[in-house]
Amino acid sequence: MEKTYVMLKPEALKRNVIGDIINPIERKGLKISEMKTMTLSEELVREHYAHIVSKPFFPEILENMTSGPVLAMIVEGENAIEAMMILCGPTQWNECQPGTIRGDYVTNTGFNVIHRSDSAETAKEEIERFFN
Repeated sequence: MEKTYVMLKPEALKRNVIGDIINPIERKGLKISEMKTMTLSEELVREHYAHIVSKPFFPEILENMTSGPVLAMIVEGENAIEAMMILCGPTQWNECQPGTIRGDYVTNTGFNVIHRSDSAETAKEEIERFFN
């Protein structure tokens, strides 16, 4: 049983598409073992996105991620990390195919609706960060 971290971003909550996004995760056979709504502080966003803080587009991400609540989740299942990568689709909105979460709900990479861990190591760090 593999665990991964998944976060629905403020855009998903503002657009009221939480159920539409969670549904394919559950249909895939993955289990949401923990879930909570939270508002991210600037400090937590900077920690989570430390790898891109120096990028010119980071201020837009910071503004977006602190603009409203997120839904933090621990998702479990066989090959959960890879399954979430497939379900979400590529990070760049214009590379996403219809039928993926990003392909169906994202119109701008800066206002993405979902985050998922990209490796077992990252999943462990992110689960600890958001669920202590």
